[in-house]
Amino acid sequence: MTELTSILDQIKAFDVIIIHRHKSPDGDALGSQIGLKHLIFENFPEKTVYTVGDGAGRYGFMTDSVMDDIPDSAFENALSIILDTSGAHLIADDRYKKAKYTCRIDHHLFVEKIAEMEYVDISSESCSGLIVQMAIDNNLVLNNIAASSLYTGMATDSGRFRYDSTNGHTMRRAAFLLDHKIDISEIYRNLYASDFDQLLLRAKYTLKIQFTENRVAYIITTKEELKEINADIFAISRGMVGLMGDIKGVDIWVNFTETDKGVLCELRSDKYNINPIAVKYGGGGHKKASGATLESIEKVSQMLSDLDALSKGN
Repeated sequence: MTELTSILDQIKAFDVIIIHRHKSPDGDALGSQIGLKHLIFENFPEKTVYTVGDGAGRYGFMTDSVMDDIPDSAFENALSIILDTSGAHLIADDRYKKAKYTCRIDHHLFVEKIAEMEYVDISSESCSGLIVQMAIDNNLVLNNIAASSLYTGMATDSGRFRYDSTNGHTMRRAAFLLDHKIDISEIYRNLYASDFDQLLLRAKYTLKIQFTENRVAYIITTKEELKEINADIFAISRGMVGLMGDIKGVDIWVNFTETDKGVLCELRSDKYNINPIAVKYGGGGHKKASGATLESIEKVSQMLSDLDALSKGN
């Protein structure tokens, strides 16, 4: 019996399942969350399933992306499943602690144990891919919402199947989803199509790119600039980090976005393991794609210094 099947056994055992994921969700967090919800609905229609957490942000185009507003009492005899989350402080709704039993499915580098039953596979390109694998291994039926959501999660976390986390398992899982006749053109239009204002914003941010001595590329957006731009925070922090990914001679890049709650840091590399630096500053993630939140803008230079040393030392 695989660990994923063991988690499925817990799903079968509970009448109420509450699905969590990390704060400020990306496509994989929402894709796995919505996908698992509808996978359960399709195969176990008698069960009550809730999704909880903060808003979907730019992924609000996804079907059923509005989270459920439930009372504390809903957790009393429930199973809480935490998806796509490496640390307890990152979970969007910490009431999982009130649940009768907890499970976690994740693909990030292990930071800490946060649930009673856990399945963590860091070789997987996405958490959504692990939900797909659960379906494949156990002959579960997917409806269109589940298949579309899971494909969205896989596509975003694999960089449209370009990142080196993409492997044979990735493509077999994607093929399984494509057999469900999902509209990938519509998915990609929602994910990547830009209106003219967005193109202008990307052009403006291209001009903001700076470099350290050892060619670490970075962008800094202050709170004042963020207010002037009047754009969604994560359209800036996550949306603009990719601008630096294809610059020749750049192996590490990072985007700093100052908010009222700290400086959001999106760290990326196509060569080095930048995760330890993210962890040093209270974050986490993957070897080549991690995030953290700094207490203040003054800490930016310290992180840049660490990243620059990594680039020089290797």
